[in-house]
Amino acid sequence: MNIKEVRLEELDPQRFIKEKVEEIRSIVGENYAINALSGGVDSSTVTMLGHLALGEKLRTYFIDNGLMRENEPEQVIALFKELGVNVILVDAKEKFFNALKGIKDPEEKRETITRVFYREVFGKIVKESGIKFLLQGTNYTDIEETVAGIKRQHNVLEQLGIDTEKEFGYKVIEPLIQLRKPAIRKIAEALGLPKSVYERMPFPGPALAARIIGEVTPERVKIVRKCTSIVEQELKDIKAFQYLAILHEDKVTGIIEGKRKLGFQVEIRCWESLDAKTASPTRLPYDILEKIAERITSEVKDVVSVTYNITRKPPSTIEAV
Repeated sequence: MNIKEVRLEELDPQRFIKEKVEEIRSIVGENYAINALSGGVDSSTVTMLGHLALGEKLRTYFIDNGLMRENEPEQVIALFKELGVNVILVDAKEKFFNALKGIKDPEEKRETITRVFYREVFGKIVKESGIKFLLQGTNYTDIEETVAGIKRQHNVLEQLGIDTEKEFGYKVIEPLIQLRKPAIRKIAEALGLPKSVYERMPFPGPALAARIIGEVTPERVKIVRKCTSIVEQELKDIKAFQYLAILHEDKVTGIIEGKRKLGFQVEIRCWESLDAKTASPTRLPYDILEKIAERITSEVKDVVSVTYNITRKPPSTIEAV
C-alpha cells in the first residue's frame, strides 16, 4: 500500500482536523460535496469534517437499507440535527432485499450491497444531483484487509483500481484513510461529537447482513436485529471492543413447548482489541452468558440454541461474513 499510516501516538487531533478541513475546502472549491451517514464513528467523523469545511455545501444522506439496528435511522438523524447537520433519509429497503434474494456466499453478499449502494441508490442520488465530490469514511484497516484479501470492505474502491470518476461520475475524498479506529475516535472527540458516537462500537458497512450466515431476508434480519438488541443491552457495561450476535444458516434440534422442533442457532461474539487487526474473545462471566441465552431463546421466536465464540482473530474474524 502507498498510504502512510498516522499512528495514534503520532496524532495531533487539532492539527489533523485543521489540515483535513483545509484539504476538503481546497479540493471541493466552490462546488458541493455529498456523503452518506451511517451513524458509525467513521461516517460521523467525516460528516463533521465536511460540515466544518463546507457548511451548507455538504449534502448528507442516510440510506435505510433495512439492515440497521433497532430505530437506528431515526436516532442518527435526530442526533445530527442537534449538531446542526441536516440529514436526508432515503428508504431503500426494498431495493436491497430484492437484490440479496437467494444469495448465500459472503463475498457475493458484500459485492451486492456495494453494487446496490453505489450504482442503484446512493450513486443515483449523486448522479441526479450533479455533485462531483463524495466524502467517505474509509479507514486504514479497511484498505489493509481488502488489499490483503482478508475481507472485501464495501467502501474500498480506488485502491482496487476502480476509477470512481469514470465509473460513477464523482471523485472520492477520504480524509480518514491514514487512521485506524482508535485514532478516529480521538478525532471524533476533538470535533465535539458526543461520547455515544466516539465510543460507539464498530458496526460493519453491510450492517446486519454481515451477521447472517446464508440468505439475507427481512425475516432473518428481524431475528438478528432482536438478538443484537438483547446482546447490546446485557453487555453495555462490559468494556469490550465489540460485541454482536450472529444468526447461523443451519437449524438445530430443540424443544419448544415440550415438543421436538428444528430451530435457529445464534452465536454471540465479544472481543478485546485495539485496532481490529487482532482480537481475543472477552472472558465473560458465565451468569451473563446464561442470561443472554435465556433472553434470546425466550424473546426471539424459534431460536433454540445460543453459543459463544472462543476463537481468537486470527484465525477467526470479528464479524461472521
